[in-house]
Amino acid sequence: MTLPSSIRSIITGCGAYLPKKILTNADLVKMVDTSDEWIVERTGITQRHIAADGEMTSDMAMGAACQAMQHAGVTADMIDLVILATTTPDSTFPSTATKVQSQLGIKRGAAFDIQAVCSGFVYALAIADNFIKCGQVKRALVIGADTMSRIIDWEDRGTCILFGDGAGAVVVEAAAQEDNSDRGILSTHLYADGDYGNLLYVDGGASSTGTVGKIRMLGQEVFKHAVQKMADSVLHALDANDLTVDDINILIPHQANIRILSAVARKLGIPHEKVVITVQDHANTSAASIPLAMQHAVSAGRIKKGDIVVIEALGGGLTWGAAVIRW
Repeated sequence: MTLPSSIRSIITGCGAYLPKKILTNADLVKMVDTSDEWIVERTGITQRHIAADGEMTSDMAMGAACQAMQHAGVTADMIDLVILATTTPDSTFPSTATKVQSQLGIKRGAAFDIQAVCSGFVYALAIADNFIKCGQVKRALVIGADTMSRIIDWEDRGTCILFGDGAGAVVVEAAAQEDNSDRGILSTHLYADGDYGNLLYVDGGASSTGTVGKIRMLGQEVFKHAVQKMADSVLHALDANDLTVDDINILIPHQANIRILSAVARKLGIPHEKVVITVQDHANTSAASIPLAMQHAVSAGRIKKGDIVVIEALGGGLTWGAAVIRW
């Protein structure tokens, strides 16, 4: 059965939340054997936000969700679905999404977490888009939120410099469209290859060690796969919509580190001014990084109606993906 082409998912609101506490590179120098110059050269990061004691993923998700809903002009009784992408849920169960649903006062539809690490927001947006396109949902709240500071080994200078805490959210709504030139999510493209799971992982889990574990990473290998796979996913997504790299107005990559962002842009041939870069201000916030960068670009007026916006990410799993949006 062919789905009606008249339904498309439109992003109508964006929100962001960053904890008040800021950990600068100068602060890290006092904790591990590193320097501000080394961190900036390798990652582009100058600071990261750290959740306060007692501040949980759900708290950050709430902050971003409320802002996104206000921006979209919607209330709790208008939301049909809550999807929260996170690697750091409040608890093993119930899902953090149901906690956010309750706190927001949303009384209908489904709520669930999805886990694709740094690709989580792309995965969550794809799921929401498909729920909308098949007619099951009219309006979804999609959140990326992670408290990465809780799973960092603060003695491992190779990883502790990279991550921070935060949340971003969007409201996605069904809208009638006439043709492919109209606004909305044009397509989403998701991938995974579990053979590379040992490149970026956490050395703990409920059914293995009974602990949350700490982040472990083979940095050079992750870099190589990130550049190739993210660039390829963008090209596949563009090809699926009969678009070229030149058609991209704004690229919003997962904010991993500046070397990966720059390498992907060079590989695709996208000029620096078209790439949204916020990693310097909040480091790698995992599933939160794309919606944080998106909200920043929207609030700064960098994204205009009709622009072709492409998002892309790679995370542990390995998982990766891209989406093409006509704003």
